[in-house]
Amino acid sequence: MTQANQLTPLCIDLDGTLIHSDLLLETFLLLLKRNPLYLLLIPYWLLKGKATLKAEIAKRVTLNPAALPYNEAFLGWLKSQRELGRELWLCTASNYRLAHLVAGHLQVFQGAGGVLASTDNINLSGQIKAKQLVEKFGERGFDYCGNHRDDLSIWRVCQCAVVVNGSEKLKKETERLAEIGPVFPKTGDLLEPMLKALRLHQWAKNILIFVPLAAAHKLGDTASVHHAVVAFIAFGLCASSVYLLNDMLDLEVDRQHPRKCKRTFASGNLSLLIGFALIPILLLCTAFLAFSLPMMFWVVLGGYYTLTVAYSFGLKGVVLIDTITLAGLYTVRIIAGAMAIDVPLSFWLLLFSVFLFLSLALVKRYAELDAMQRQGKLKAVGRGYHVEDLPILHSMGTASGYLCVLVLALYINSPIVESLYRHPQVIWFLCVLLLYWISRVWLISHRGKMHDDPVVFAMKDKPSLVIGVLAIITVILAV
Repeated sequence: MTQANQLTPLCIDLDGTLIHSDLLLETFLLLLKRNPLYLLLIPYWLLKGKATLKAEIAKRVTLNPAALPYNEAFLGWLKSQRELGRELWLCTASNYRLAHLVAGHLQVFQGAGGVLASTDNINLSGQIKAKQLVEKFGERGFDYCGNHRDDLSIWRVCQCAVVVNGSEKLKKETERLAEIGPVFPKTGDLLEPMLKALRLHQWAKNILIFVPLAAAHKLGDTASVHHAVVAFIAFGLCASSVYLLNDMLDLEVDRQHPRKCKRTFASGNLSLLIGFALIPILLLCTAFLAFSLPMMFWVVLGGYYTLTVAYSFGLKGVVLIDTITLAGLYTVRIIAGAMAIDVPLSFWLLLFSVFLFLSLALVKRYAELDAMQRQGKLKAVGRGYHVEDLPILHSMGTASGYLCVLVLALYINSPIVESLYRHPQVIWFLCVLLLYWISRVWLISHRGKMHDDPVVFAMKDKPSLVIGVLAIITVILAV
C-alpha cells in the first residue's frame, strides 16, 4: 500500500470481515433464545424490509461485543493503520445500535462518528452502501475492506480494495475493479469444522440403544440387530441436529468457557448459515430412517427431540432440572433401543439407568463448575450453579452412582437372573467393576481432570475401556 493510501480513509465491513460471523444471525439467535415465540413475528418484520427486521431484533436483544469472534489478524492490521494516523470507519449493513456497540468496544474507529450503518429504514449494503460512501468521501476517495460479492459494487468506486476471508475467485474479480491492497485469505476448509459441529464422537452415547438388544439376548437375531443399527444412526443424526442448534444458541456462553470457546460456531470457523441449512437436512434424514422402524420408536425419538430442544432453550439453565433432564436423555436411548426391536422394557434396567446417568450428569456439571472455579469465577455462565455448590454436587453424584450399584446387586439377587443366566453368581463381579469405575470417575472429577462429558471421557480413558472389556467377559461367562 502506497504512502498516499495511508492518508485515505479506510472503510471496514463488519460481518464476515471484521468478525467471523454475521450480526443478523447472531442477534436472531439471541432473540430466539430469549423467547422462541418471536419466530412468529420474523415474517411480519421481514415484509417491511430487511432494515426493519434488523432494527426490530436489535431493539430486543443485548449484544456483548467483547464476546464476538473477531478476525484477530485483520484487527491487528487495522490497529497498525490507526497508529499511522489513518481514519478508520466502520461501514456495515448491521443496525446502527449494534454497530456503535462494536465500535465503542474496539476503540479504533474515527471518534464517535466513525460508523456508517443501517438505520431503521435503510439497509446499508451493496449499491446503497457504495452510493453513501461516494457521497461522503468522493469516488476513489476511500479504501474499502470486504469479504463478499456484494462488496464488488463498492470496490468499483473505491481507490484500494482489501479482501478479507474472500475466495480466490472474488480476489480476481476485485482486481479488475480496483487496486488490490493487503489480502487476508480464508483459513482452513469447511469439511473439518462441519464434522466437528456434528459432534460425531458423541454418537458413542447411542451405543445405549444396543443395551436392550443384549439384555434380551437377541444379539443373534439378524432382524433385531438391523433395526438396532438403523435406530443408532437415526438417533445420531437427530442428536447432531440438536447439537448444532444448541451450539448456535449458546454462542456467548461458549465463548466465555475455557474449552467450549473453540467450538466451530463460537470461534467463527463455521458459518451460522451452514448450521441453519444442516439442521433440516439432518432431521429429514432422521425421518427417512425412522420410517422403517416401529411406530413406538418414532414416539420415543420425537420425545427425545422435544426434550433436547427444551433443554437447549431453557432447561439447561435451571438448577438440578438440567441434570435430571440429561439423565433422562441418556435413559431415553435405552427406551428407544427397546422400542426399535419391539421388546418389553425392564424395570431393573430403567432404574439402574436413571441412577447411573444422573450421577454422570452431575459429573458433567461438577467438572464445568470446577473449571470455572479454577479460573477464579464465582458461577458458571449460563447455568444456575455457584462454586459453593461443588460439595453438594459431589455428594449427590456419588450417592446416585452408588445407588445404581445397589440396584444392580438387587437385580442379580432376583429370580429373573436365574432364568437368563446359567452362572448368575459370576455377575456379582460387575458390581465390583462398576463400584470402582464410579469411584474413579468422581475422584478424577475432584482433581479437576474430568472431560466435560464423562461418556466421551470413558471412551478415551484406558482404565475405563479395560473395565468395559472385563464387564463384557463377565457377562459372557455368566451366560
